[in-house]
Amino acid sequence: METHLADWLEGTPDGIEAEAILRRCVHCGFCTATCPTYQLLGDERDGPRGRIYLMKSVFEGEEPTRATQLHLDRCLTCRNCETTCPSGVEYGRLVDIGRRHVAARVERPLGERLLRSALREGLTRRWLFDPAMRIGKLVRPLLPSVLRSKVPAALPAGEWPTREHARKVLMPEGCVQPAMMPNIDAATARVLDALGVQALRVRDSGCCGAIRLHLDDESGAQAQARANIDAWWPHLDEVEAILVNASGCGVMVKDYGHLLRHDPAYAERAERVAGLARDPAQWLPEALAAADLSIARDDRPLAFHPPCTLQHGQRIRGAVEGLLQSLGARLVPVADSHLCCGSAGTYSVTQPALSRELRDRKLAALGERSPAMILSANIGCISHLAGGSAVPVRHWLEWLDERIAAGSAAGGQDD
Repeated sequence: METHLADWLEGTPDGIEAEAILRRCVHCGFCTATCPTYQLLGDERDGPRGRIYLMKSVFEGEEPTRATQLHLDRCLTCRNCETTCPSGVEYGRLVDIGRRHVAARVERPLGERLLRSALREGLTRRWLFDPAMRIGKLVRPLLPSVLRSKVPAALPAGEWPTREHARKVLMPEGCVQPAMMPNIDAATARVLDALGVQALRVRDSGCCGAIRLHLDDESGAQAQARANIDAWWPHLDEVEAILVNASGCGVMVKDYGHLLRHDPAYAERAERVAGLARDPAQWLPEALAAADLSIARDDRPLAFHPPCTLQHGQRIRGAVEGLLQSLGARLVPVADSHLCCGSAGTYSVTQPALSRELRDRKLAALGERSPAMILSANIGCISHLAGGSAVPVRHWLEWLDERIAAGSAAGGQDD
C-alpha cells in the first residue's frame, strides 16, 4: 500500500515501523472474514482493512476524530487477522501505534479518561488489586450481576510445593491472576514439582505491561518491562526457561525485545528475557514424555478454548489440544475456535456490550456438545467465560494437576 507519511511522523521510530507495515498490506480483504467485530457490526471501519485505512489517513496528516478513535477502540487486538493475512501484515503492532497517536490528538470524554486511568493504575498494582479482589469475593453474592461476573467465586488454591530441585524455571506471577484465581499458579507449580522441576517466584516482579500498552501507555508498559527484567535478571543463569502460564502475559514477555529495542541500557537484556519466555504448552511435552508419571484418564467430555494470545499472538496453534489428547483428555469439537471470546484484556470493561455478545457466542459454541468442563490457557478468557457459564471453566494446567494427583493416588492404592 503506497504511503506518504506526514512530516511530524516521517523518520521517527513509530513512522518507520508503521510505514513498513502499511506497505505490506495489499487491500485483499481476507482479514475481514475472520474479524470478530466486523462479523458483529458489518462496518468496514470495524474490520482490519478499514482500520488500516483510518490509521493510514492519520499517519499521512489527516486530523483524527472521535469516530476514528471509536473504531480503533472497538478492535479486540485478537490478531486473528494476522493469522489470516497472506502478506504478513503485523496489524497488532500497527494498531498500538495508531491508538497512541490518535489518543494524543483526540481528547476522550471525562468518564472514559477516568475509567481507563483506573484500569491502568488499579489492575497493574497488586497492593491495590489484591485487597480489592478479596473484598469483592467476600461480598460477591451481594454485588450487581455485572460486577459479580467480574469477580470469580473464592476457590481454595491448594498447597505450593516446598521441595527443591536442581532443575528450575522462573514463573512470573503477573498482576491479577494471583488474586483472582490463585490455584492456577499453585497447580502449575505442583505439575512442575511432579516432574522434578522447581518453580521460582520473584516477589519484586509485577505486571507484564500488556494492560498499559493496550491502553495507550507505551512508556508505562516499558517501565514495567524494565522492572521485570531487573527482578528476573539475577535468576536467569539458574533457570531453563521463563514459564508464563497466562498466554496474554506470555505474548507480552516474548515481545520485550521489540518493546525496548530503542533502549540502549535494556535492548540486549530484553532480547535475552524474551528468548527464554515459553508457554507451558511449548515446554511441558518434552518433560512429560521423559517423566515416569501415572496420569489418570478423564472420560468426561471437555471443551478447550484457545485464547487469541496463544493461537494468534504466540502462534501456538493446537499445541495444548494435542498435549491434552495425548494425556487421555476427551476433547469435543468446538466450532469457530479461532474467534475471540470477547475478553481481550480490559475490553470487557471498556466495550461491555460487544464483549458480552462475543462471550455468549463463544459459550454457545463451547457448550454445543455438553462438556463437563471448559478449559483454557489465559486468566482473562477463563474469568470472562466463567462469568456467563454454568459449566466450570478452568485452566488446563489445573486439570493436569488433578489428573496427576488422581494417578498418584491410584498408584498408591495399587501398591
